[in-house]
Amino acid sequence: MDGIGSQKAIQIRSRLGISGKIKIKELTKSQIGQIEEMIGQDHVVHWELKREERADIERLISISRYRGIRHQEGSPLRGQRTHTNARTSRKQNRK
Repeated sequence: MDGIGSQKAIQIRSRLGISGKIKIKELTKSQIGQIEEMIGQDHVVHWELKREERADIERLISISRYRGIRHQEGSPLRGQRTHTNARTSRKQNRK
């Protein structure tokens, strides 16, 4: 789920006027800089997405929502059965 898909890559390439037949190792430093700048402006970068995700979880924990408590315990969040399943999370909880 991380990264830029082929359609977004084609859109970025066409906006910058870069040929579709050029290989990555043939790109100049200025072209690479333009691509990075365009990605930074238009899209949420991997580490930003992870930071937002972690902030959402911290918010749920701080307001003591059910999902926040389940995150803290390491238990399944969305109503899954825990009596016979969720072995991995139960093992982690025993430690």
